[in-house]
Amino acid sequence: MESMELPAMKKTRTEESLTNFFDLLSEELVFLILDFLNQNPFDRKSFSLVCKYFYSVEAKHRKTLKPLRSKHLTSVLSRYPNLTHIDLTLCPRVADTSLAEISNACKPNLRSIDLSRSRFFSGAGLLNLVLSCENLVEIDLSNVTELRDSGAAAVAQAKNLERLWLARCKLITDLGVGCIAVGCRKLKLISLKWCVGVGDFGVGLIAVKCKEIRSLDLSFLPITDECLPSILKLQYLEDLVLEGCFGIDDSSLEVLKCSCKSLKKLDMSSCQNITHVGLSSLMSVAGENLEELTLSYVSPVTHVLADSLRKLPMLQSVKLDGCRVTCAGLKAIGNWCVSLRELSLSKCSDVTDDGLSSLVIKHRDLQKLDITCCRRITYVSIAHITNSCSALTSLKMESCALVSREAFVLIGQRCHFLEELDLTDNEIDDEGLKSISRCSKLSSLKLGICLDITDKGVAHVGFSCSKLNELDLYRCTNITDTGISAIARGCPDLEMINIAYCKDISDDSLISLSKCSRLNTFESRGCPLITSSGLAAIAMKCKQLVKLDIKKCSNIDDAGMISLAYNSQNLRQINLSYTAVTDAGLVTLASISCLQSFTILHLDGLTPCGIATALLACEGLTKVKLQASFKSLLPQPLLRHLEGRGCAIQWRDKVLQAELDPQCWKLKLEDIMY
Repeated sequence: MESMELPAMKKTRTEESLTNFFDLLSEELVFLILDFLNQNPFDRKSFSLVCKYFYSVEAKHRKTLKPLRSKHLTSVLSRYPNLTHIDLTLCPRVADTSLAEISNACKPNLRSIDLSRSRFFSGAGLLNLVLSCENLVEIDLSNVTELRDSGAAAVAQAKNLERLWLARCKLITDLGVGCIAVGCRKLKLISLKWCVGVGDFGVGLIAVKCKEIRSLDLSFLPITDECLPSILKLQYLEDLVLEGCFGIDDSSLEVLKCSCKSLKKLDMSSCQNITHVGLSSLMSVAGENLEELTLSYVSPVTHVLADSLRKLPMLQSVKLDGCRVTCAGLKAIGNWCVSLRELSLSKCSDVTDDGLSSLVIKHRDLQKLDITCCRRITYVSIAHITNSCSALTSLKMESCALVSREAFVLIGQRCHFLEELDLTDNEIDDEGLKSISRCSKLSSLKLGICLDITDKGVAHVGFSCSKLNELDLYRCTNITDTGISAIARGCPDLEMINIAYCKDISDDSLISLSKCSRLNTFESRGCPLITSSGLAAIAMKCKQLVKLDIKKCSNIDDAGMISLAYNSQNLRQINLSYTAVTDAGLVTLASISCLQSFTILHLDGLTPCGIATALLACEGLTKVKLQASFKSLLPQPLLRHLEGRGCAIQWRDKVLQAELDPQCWKLKLEDIMY
């Protein structure tokens, strides 16, 4: 019997006109449209699937690439011919062959590459990359702990390099840095943080040879006063970080003669051998244009130190976290003629109402204030802060235990420009939240361990703070589905929510939150009423979900994992500890190509066979936390294979502990803090 030939399907008139319309759009016009789609990668993907023409034009327009696996590079690089920036932070294993593929495909186009989470490439691979991609201006090699001087010498061949990060490259010495100094004369930024093999000689060469340096990070290097004069002679230096440089002391700073007039940011945190004497000398040469100064965990803040800072007429930001702060010192800061925009006193336990109040009264232009763990301040300080600093956009005051609930009403009444507010572990109640809801610009609100707030207060926030994208309700045990529903209705742009240990939260809350389509971080550990049905609602509608913590949600089982596997293809991090997930559920997660990290502790339904299958199938894993009891039960060749693939396994031997009552837990925390 002869086969019957079917007639070709005719396009409808609507389809023809639509196709013709797209054909009329020039590439330049489509490029302009794509320029507006840079914020959300899903929008670009949807755009490219409209038609073949859009698919082709989107490929030509794309300049940046962040692949999930290095093995995909061949096909991806052939699709995108005009790449200028490649981010390989999701690829733990990048061999020389991968760098060769990039070199051959991109060549002069490539200007930036990020290898800060990658391993297994050599100096030879780097050399091939920089010689082929002669227009490279930015390379990030942070955390490449195997990188040696030979690799640094390869980087030195990048003659047009302007920005280089080498943080935690602990095997690099002065020799390798010297090669970079000689070869990369156009450097404007270099980070040598934790490069403990680099000393005065290497840093001195950078300062002498790379005259255009703007930003220099020397944190935790064993340097002394020997290289400081050369650094301060850098004509364009704007940002200098000397955090944890214990070899620098008062005598090192007292001999400095040359000033650095271009310097705008200086970080001397944790330089424990420096007192007010050395800082006073440094301020004399720091230059009159210094705008930001960080002295965290350094010298006690006395009036002598504060007076020395008066030499900096342009100073706008001061960070004194963890310092011993005297009342006289704060009053002296208050007497500066300069008006600060940012002040951080986090963990300065000696701050009192008298000192803080006298300071904020004078600095009325403050926009950011951090008084975290200033446990001696009371209502008096908050009254002065809100009365004097009405332009505040950020206020962090976690664990200010003596501040009464009435003080929080003042924040809402007077500080209407707040965008960030951290009230973690405070005595705020519903009246305080009602007042704070007047701050309609709020985007981040942290209320963890605030045991006196209820649904009523949270509902006010949901009704008035429509711009909220981050909400922390950790251990707010009086919050129920009613409060979460109000947040979901009023805050459609919510991106992060933490409802951990809110024991009365059920699936109804998750169904409500599923309407927040931008949600990317969801933390609900210790919520026993949540089931797989609620998790499925989140998975189906929150397609941008990246981080999920459902630890101790004992009613979530394999059905929840199946829903995640089908719907949450962008999930990268998940904590399944103490749930009802078994081997079957764990293995289904292998279909999530983006998954990089999971924690699976105290899961009774797991077997060594199931864990081995899941570990082998999840090709993108970079970090796994497992019960130590499984270490001897898993095949050793498998563990070696995972290590070779770039996956780090952390073995935990934590004993199952009963959950404390919230009030007891808070008292225990306070005992530890004190």
